[in-house]
Amino acid sequence: MASATQDLEWFVREALARGESRAAVEAALTAAEWPPEQVRSALGAYAEVPFSVPVPRPRPYLSAREAFLYLVLFATLYVAAYHLGSLLFDLINRALPDPADPDYVVGGLARSMRWSTASVIIAFPVFLYVAHYLGRELARNPVKRLSTVRRWLTYLTLFLAAAVLVGDMITLVYNLLGGELTLRFVLKVLVAAVIAGAIFGYYLLDLRREEKET
Repeated sequence: MASATQDLEWFVREALARGESRAAVEAALTAAEWPPEQVRSALGAYAEVPFSVPVPRPRPYLSAREAFLYLVLFATLYVAAYHLGSLLFDLINRALPDPADPDYVVGGLARSMRWSTASVIIAFPVFLYVAHYLGRELARNPVKRLSTVRRWLTYLTLFLAAAVLVGDMITLVYNLLGGELTLRFVLKVLVAAVIAGAIFGYYLLDLRREEKET
């Protein structure tokens, strides 16, 4: 597969270097039964600028410094989101207590709330600072959007948020079918859906905006 991809890239480069139009190159490769996605990717590797030889576009890259920053960014996001949800769950449990719940212990509830509050107070400002710093770097140098770590972690975050949303809906329907819906349960489902939905929506819009800019 790697050899085939190299052959495709070599062919596109040579064809463009000899003055063939992109449409003609695409037609030739399509006639040779190359997948359209691979053809577009190979042609997209070269910028449409007038020059004597094909000019390559920037490619995805891996930087240890950016890997560190994005790992901090997403790790603090996960910690803040989890503990915000935990804190809101505890507040719901406190407002609507259920002594029959085995997890309901007043002292344990207070400790859980204190731990979640401390986590949010520390993790969320760190997330905001790193996000602001990386945002300024992307504005100054848009090519940094091609960071491999950034893309992988963004899609991982989308996957986790989508998994939470799907699990949330499954749990809601399961309890609905069993006739076990309570105000406490509905509020917890809503909290999880809002947090996961906000994260999913933000990063999905960011990816779409990036695709339009590209």
